[in-house]
Amino acid sequence: MSSPPSSLADRIEDLLPQTQCTKCGYPACRPYAEAIADGSASYNQCPPGGAEGVARLAALLGKPVIPINPVHGVERERPVAFIDEAACIGCTLCIQACPVDAIVGAAKQMHTVVASLCTGCDLCVAPCPVDCIAMIPVTPGRTGWQAWSQAQADDARARHDQRNARLQRDKEENDARLAAKAAAKLKEVDASDAQSEAERAEKERKRAIIQAAIERARLQKEAVQREAAQQEAARKQSGADMNDEPAAGNKA
Repeated sequence: MSSPPSSLADRIEDLLPQTQCTKCGYPACRPYAEAIADGSASYNQCPPGGAEGVARLAALLGKPVIPINPVHGVERERPVAFIDEAACIGCTLCIQACPVDAIVGAAKQMHTVVASLCTGCDLCVAPCPVDCIAMIPVTPGRTGWQAWSQAQADDARARHDQRNARLQRDKEENDARLAAKAAAKLKEVDASDAQSEAERAEKERKRAIIQAAIERARLQKEAVQREAAQQEAARKQSGADMNDEPAAGNKA
């Protein structure tokens, strides 16, 4: 059984360095790839990919090679985050910010960066309340794709996807716990024996509050599912459109 055809966004994403740094102005590499594919973003907004990254995208898109847009940063030697362990207070904010789970530690315990997993995204620096994180260049004289391998990009992409899946799973499990708690509370309220008019009014008030919370949760879940379905449909349509069109490189 053949695999489904890759969309233009898929092919663009394959060419990005997967640092998930958000310097392009998008929350991750995939949304940036989709924005390039639909024409809402330029292909020169990825400083970690550098000039070579722009050239790769230009070749795919059949566009001219242009400089990195300085609004999004500059091409540089790849840095790795370093935590001053003596100053770290164990707040976990850097762990929450890391898009590839390259920081290990626990609340009120010392944190440390797994250097081989760090993409140099800088996202852990700003949240640190005690300014104990420094970005140290580790590829002297090498920038862009010369400082970052395809294997590293593939690993970072996989770790980012795994992190997103874990966060989604944690959210769903938490939502399920809250829903079960709300249902149990509603059952408890329904079973209560309200004697006076005031007690009956209070019972109805509590029931209304709980039912409203349950309805909000239901609507939020439906909205998330609807958005996911729309995104999947858009990706499939993009793939179908690319099959129907001549190669982008043949368009001048």
